[in-house]
Amino acid sequence: MAEPIRLQKFFSDSGTLSRRAAEAEILAGHVRINGKIAALGDKINPAVDVIEYQGRRILPRADKPHRYIMLNKPRGFVTTTKDEKGRRTVTELTKAAGTRLYPVGRLDMDSEGLLLLTDDGEFTNRMTHPRHEIPKIYHVTVSPAPTKAQLEALASPMELDGYRLLPVGVRLLSEELLEMELYEGRNRQIRRMCEAVGLKIRRLQRVAIGELTLGELPLGKWRDLSVDEIKYLTTERN
Repeated sequence: MAEPIRLQKFFSDSGTLSRRAAEAEILAGHVRINGKIAALGDKINPAVDVIEYQGRRILPRADKPHRYIMLNKPRGFVTTTKDEKGRRTVTELTKAAGTRLYPVGRLDMDSEGLLLLTDDGEFTNRMTHPRHEIPKIYHVTVSPAPTKAQLEALASPMELDGYRLLPVGVRLLSEELLEMELYEGRNRQIRRMCEAVGLKIRRLQRVAIGELTLGELPLGKWRDLSVDEIKYLTTERN
């Protein structure tokens, strides 16, 4: 008989949730083992136990390779698999991939650009961990044209909700176009930073994650990541 594994690892292995997301769902009482509400720390035998998440049975992942894709997200889509308000979701754009994929991190509904999706929970956990060291690059169109003082304020230490943000790289590309480089992604961070210094965002686009760029990928389209791109994202850095 197979060795028992922690419930959150089962979710990660099955491609359903990252370990951190699974822990939150378990604590919220959304997971059942053999009909009983699960507790954090529970172990299960995937070959024997029946695992349900929000009323749906979760099966062990079949022995097939994970999928990793890049989407050029348009405005107007929420970064989730389903939305209680009936808004369009990014997974509607990736149905042709032929497998259930989950967004890696978030882009808010009014933002666009490079978004990763996968069925690999461990990959998601790695990419969204606070210590992840690959920067995300954004092009931000603002109004009015930023002053030198506003640019300096954006690049200076800043706090949101009592949290001290990691340094942000800021570069002026043209009169009203900024390039911002972040190593973390607090909720609506760029929008709130710009609002704090008196700038209004007209367009917010993620153009790169480290060395990965959108290239010629059309808006609303997706492609599989190459082996080299996956290796780049998953390589440990000092």
